[in-house]
This record gives sequence, structure tokens and C-alpha cells, in this order.
Amino acid sequence: MKRVLIFSGTTEGRELAGALAREGIPCEVSVATAYGESVMEPCGGIAVRVGRLDGEQMEALLLQGDFFAVVDATHPYAVEVSENIRRSAERAGIPCLRLARVMEAPETYERVRYVPGHEECAGILAQTAGNILLATGAKNLAVYAVDGLRERLFVRVLPGTESIAACEELGIRGKQIIAMQGPFSEELDLALIRQFRISVLVTKESGSAGGFPEKLRAAERAGIAVLVIENPDRTGGQRQEEVKKELLRLWRETEGEARIAIVGIGMGNPGLLTAEAREEVADAQILFGARRMLDAIPYGRDAGKKPAERCEAYRPEELLSGIRSAVSRGLSRIALLFSGDTGFYSGAQQAAEALRRACREGSLRADIRIYAGISSVSYLAARTGRSWQDARIMSVHGRSAQEKGEPFSEVAAAVRAEGKVFLLLSCAEELRALGEALVRAGLEQARVTAGLALSYPDERILELTPGECMEREEKGLCACFIECPKQAAPRFAGALSAGMPDGAFLRGRVPMTKEEVRMVALGKLRLSGEVVFYDVGSGSGSVAAEAARLCGEHAVYAIEKREKALALMRQNLARLGAGQVHVVEGEAPECLAGLPAPTHAFVGGSGGRLGEIVRRLFAENERVRVVITAVSLETVAELRELLREPFAGDAEVIQLQVSRAAAAGEYHLMRAENPVWLVTLGGGNVWQQES
Repeated sequence: MKRVLIFSGTTEGRELAGALAREGIPCEVSVATAYGESVMEPCGGIAVRVGRLDGEQMEALLLQGDFFAVVDATHPYAVEVSENIRRSAERAGIPCLRLARVMEAPETYERVRYVPGHEECAGILAQTAGNILLATGAKNLAVYAVDGLRERLFVRVLPGTESIAACEELGIRGKQIIAMQGPFSEELDLALIRQFRISVLVTKESGSAGGFPEKLRAAERAGIAVLVIENPDRTGGQRQEEVKKELLRLWRETEGEARIAIVGIGMGNPGLLTAEAREEVADAQILFGARRMLDAIPYGRDAGKKPAERCEAYRPEELLSGIRSAVSRGLSRIALLFSGDTGFYSGAQQAAEALRRACREGSLRADIRIYAGISSVSYLAARTGRSWQDARIMSVHGRSAQEKGEPFSEVAAAVRAEGKVFLLLSCAEELRALGEALVRAGLEQARVTAGLALSYPDERILELTPGECMEREEKGLCACFIECPKQAAPRFAGALSAGMPDGAFLRGRVPMTKEEVRMVALGKLRLSGEVVFYDVGSGSGSVAAEAARLCGEHAVYAIEKREKALALMRQNLARLGAGQVHVVEGEAPECLAGLPAPTHAFVGGSGGRLGEIVRRLFAENERVRVVITAVSLETVAELRELLREPFAGDAEVIQLQVSRAAAAGEYHLMRAENPVWLVTLGGGNVWQQES
């Protein structure tokens, strides 16, 4: 496989080699010394060649090696070496790219003087007094190691034997040698200047990678003079991203495509592989997947075939890195293994998109194909003689605890609404959580058909009640059908308007928005379109439950900070089949961070922070429609301030006074409830918009 040859010895060269290796492009890095090899970080896909090469040796290397491009990443002051690289590449007919070092504009420090070369610099130093910090390396040391200067020098060189030997040959004593690898911080440069009582600093115009700005700032703080050897490389070159982009283009032109098969392997039994999936797996040179899947697939097509390599990786970033490494080693037939079917709650889609994106960006050249597998839903349906076209398909597999929300409450709500649900679980232990959710929702009559270790030798299929689910102790993967008899339908399901009676809710000592107020408030909200509904200060959850019934599959968030109210709300939502409501624990407006922007919001409790909450709602969506209730004069005062805000628009303010008849002996007397203010803000005129 063709490689790129990088003549390095600089930070930029090392960084470029690492970046190319991560893209799957193999590199050979040529460095002059063993020290240059030692600072190269070990990385797959990078080979290091040590030794100085003259022009003829470079040309011979390029003609003998299998290189598709050459990169000159040598130091800007290595002018002769750069010229040899350029000429050698030209004679070998190989593209040559120059990696430029980022250079800053000349510093304005008044005691900085730029000189064209080392001889001129040494002549100027001879006219000065005091100690000299020579930070130009060992290559040109002989120019300065002369009588009158040698005794005043403190030389900073690389910590390699070659550099130290050069110092000793020129009479530079041990205490004058500072052998360290840079770049250095401003504070360290300043400490060295003070430690050795330096009067003049000599440095190269070496850019950020060489610590040039830090040297000048340290010298300025110490108040010493600086002599700067000007950068002789004025030809420019390209920055790292430009060089990498060009190398990727040349690489694509040079190399053929890898063939990547994304394979659904079914439940895990290799007998469930489709014929074409089996062919792809058998022909693969390397397999990627979770350990369970790699262990399930037999080695090779036949005894004479070399077993495929196996790499435990399944996240997109892991797969990309592994595939690039495999390609760089000449492995072009690759298979990625995913459980079940590639289109059914599978990581295959994410992996495919990541690979396609890498191809579009030019960092991968591959033919990507996806092969279907047998899904758990079709397998369990077949094993139990059921159909699944009439089931609601749901999954908690691979979802975080936060995404799952209340334990399986969404599943219980779906069972109540649909009557038949297929559920994919992360593990059998979750059967207990499922049983608890069904019992809480009053769905004790539901039947759960659970498949454990499907397709494996220890496969079991169990028929369970919700109560029995709560007692299971099995481990491992699980999928199940949940079916609910008709008579278990929810008491208040199917209503087309708000108006659940107050008696439907558990009350405790938690305030609740009363039935008539809920009906008017939800009417004023005019729920329509793609709804994202907030119930802020949800209390008993009465408004959230009503909204959930009206919004169907749309998002409803119940926001509450009090522990007692949260416990009561969860009971009400479970009892009334409103498990799709997302309960948000915390104080508004801070806890609203990270939620989708609201389209509608009801604020029934604000804890004295009404203004902050409403302003946050409009900051998230300037067209949100908000209904606020108030029963205290203090809240009414806060409302008065909000009516002056620009977002208030054509605000509507009403007051409700509800009275209910109560028997008093033979008579019925009206008993008044507290008056309630309702203020509607924002959202525009829905009816005008639709007409």
C-alpha cells in the first residue's frame, strides 16, 4: 500500500503524521536523529526512519519506496534540506508539499533587533557585555563558540547525545549547557534569564510552535536585549489543514475503495444470518462489533481460510478509527456486526451515516452496503404464533435513565391506549420495572409474553402477569409483547375536550387547578400544530394530565420542585394513563434548560419568580402562547408588570368566579370558590393565522 513520506523534526510534522494516521493514511516519517524518533508518539500506521540524508540518498529513497506524496515538514531554517527534498521529489516524479509554520507579526518590543544571519549576529554580540542565552540550537553553535563569546554563552539545545557532544567539542562546559525539549513557557524562559543573569537573548524567528512569542515576552519583562535571526524560508507553504486535504485527495486517487458490509446478525444465533449476510461475514478480513456478537460468529468460510481479525468496537467514533487503521494495513473487506435488524432500534444507522460522512469529507474511500437481519419483534412473534402488525412498537434499549423518564410510564400509557405493545428491553431486570409501572397504572389484567435469550440454547418464553414480572430475577437480554383486555380501558380515555372532574385526581395537601379553570385555561391556550407544552408549577398534575389527553403524542412537560407534589403528581399521571408526560424535577426557570422550546405554556405556580419564568419562555420562543393564573394580589401585581413587556402583545385579562351549589337541609346554597385571574400572553391570533 502506498504511503506518504514526511521529512519531519518539527512539532508540525509530528502533528501532521498523527492526523494522517487517524484518517487511515499510512506514513513514513524521516527524522535526522534518534532524539527525533523518541519524541514521535507511537501510533498505528506510522513508521519512523532515523538518519540524515543528502540529496542523492533522498532521491534513492523516493525511487525505491512506495510513496504517493512527499511532505517537507522540516524546520524553516533548514533551507538546504528543504531544497534537497524539493529536487529529489521532482526527479522522482512525486508531488511535494511544504508544510508551513504559522508565523506572527514582528514584535514591537523596542530592544528587539532582527538580523539576517548567524555571522552578523555573532559580530553584534562581540560588541556587547554580559551573559548570552543562545536559543538557536546546536547546528550553528560553531559561529558563536569563539574567543570572547564562548565563556559568556549559555546554550539551550535538545537533550540528545548529538547536541550535547557538539557543545563539548566546541568547549562549551557542562554548566553552560541547558539540554531541554521545548517549547517553553514565558515563566520558564524568564526563570532561565534570571538564573544565569542573561544580558542578551539570541533566538530564531520560529513562530508559535517554537515558543517565539513567549521568549520575547520574557525578555521584555527582564528588560534585556534580543537578537532575532530572521526566517530565511519566505516561500510560504501550506498550513496543516490544507496539506492534509491535498494528501486525502491524492490518497483517494491512488488507492481503491474498501468494501464495508453493515450486517444485522439477528438475535445472536449464527443460523439466523441471511445468506447474503453470511457471505459478507465469511469473506471479511476483519469484523467489528460488540463482544457478544463477535463471539456468536464462527471463524472463516472453511478450514483453509485465514480467520478474520476481530475488533471490539461498535460506537461510530470507535468504528471509524478502527476501519481507518484496518485500511492502512491493507484490509479492504470489512464487516460491522449489529444485533437484530439494521433498521430496527439499531446502531447500524448511526454507523452508516458516520461512514458516509467520512466518505463525503474525503477521509475514507469505501463502498458501504447494509444487510438486513431478523428483528426481535418478528422472531418473538413467530415463536409465539402472534402477529405484530397491530402492535405498538416501543423500546427502552440503549436509552439513558433520563430518556426513559418515569419508569416505563410511557409504556403503560401506550398499553392503555393501544391494547398491544411490543417492547424491546435492555435487560431482563427491567421486567420488574415494567411490572411496577403496569400495576401503578391499574393494568393488573395485562399479560406479558417475555422472550429471554432469544435464539440461544437457553432461550425461554414466559407468560407473566404484571405482578409476576415484579418478582423475576433473570439476567440478560429480553423482549416482550404486552397485551391488555378491553375491560381494562382507562376510565377517562377518549375525551375530545378538557373537563376531567376534580374527583378523578388524588389531592392530598397539594394545591390543584380546579376543573372549570382548567377548561378555560386550556381553551385559551388553543393547542394546535406541533405542540410542546409546559405545565409550570404543576402541583397535582391536573393540567398536565388534561393536556396530555388533548395533545396525544405531542410533548408535555410537568415542571415541579416540591417533593410531596412530585410524588402525588406521579400517582395521578399513572392512574389516569398519562404516562407520556415528562416530569421535570426542579425550580423554574433554571430547570427549563435543555428542554425543547415551548409552543404553549401554563403557569399555575411560580414561587414568586413569575417574571423570570415568563421572560425565559419568550426567550426560548418569541411566539409561545402563555396562560397564567393568579389568586393572590401579589401575583396580580407581578402580572401588571408583565403586561408592559413588548411580548405581551394583545394580552387578554379575565377574572373567573365559580360558585357551586351545596345542600343545606332542604335548600341548596351557592358556595363561592376563590376568584381567579387568567392572563393570556403572546401566540398571536390563532384563528386569523389559520384563515
